[in-house]
Amino acid sequence: MSAHPSLDPSVVRWSVPAHERGDRPVLLLLHGYGSDEHDLFGLVPSLPPAFVVASVRAPLAPPWPMPGASWYPIEGLDGRDPDAVTLAARALLSWIQDAVGEAPVGLLGFSQGGAVALQTLRAAPYAVSFAVVLAGYAAGGELPGDIVLAERRPPVFWGRGAADDVIPPALVDATAQWLPVHSELSGRVYPGLTHSISQDELDDVRAFLDARLGEMAAQATT
Repeated sequence: MSAHPSLDPSVVRWSVPAHERGDRPVLLLLHGYGSDEHDLFGLVPSLPPAFVVASVRAPLAPPWPMPGASWYPIEGLDGRDPDAVTLAARALLSWIQDAVGEAPVGLLGFSQGGAVALQTLRAAPYAVSFAVVLAGYAAGGELPGDIVLAERRPPVFWGRGAADDVIPPALVDATAQWLPVHSELSGRVYPGLTHSISQDELDDVRAFLDARLGEMAAQATT
């Protein structure tokens, strides 16, 4: 693994062309292991149109024959190095600084992408407004930003399936303990849902994102 992974700006999928973005809030889509920037882009019609949506490709290639890209290596279901998740988060932050500028930014990540979304909040607590974590988890260990997050408590939506057997139960339990302390948590466990996204979950995500837009509008008038 490269010590300093970076995102390729040429493969980012945007919902609108550059001349239409202005200072509109940006929602970044972070795909899961073995996928790419095209995967979550199919969610765009279900998301509030006020957001400019950008779907990025993770910087690493998983071992052959796994297709797509990955944010960090996985060595078995229990082999997830928090330091590698932090490297991915810092690569994302570097891309945000170059590509987004001063517009408000939120993150929506699935599985690995959800872990990176939370780690990005931890690495730079004021760089991102909120996070949506679908079938993801909080990486272990401690980061200096955790103290700031416990005070700031940014909004986080955490959705997961009751039948999801991909994320180890120990990580789910640790995330359930960590998130209420470090965020304004909302979320739901979906009966029968596996490691995937359901329409009920999308409806909840839409309500969460609409609430964030309402907060941004209120802040802009004060």
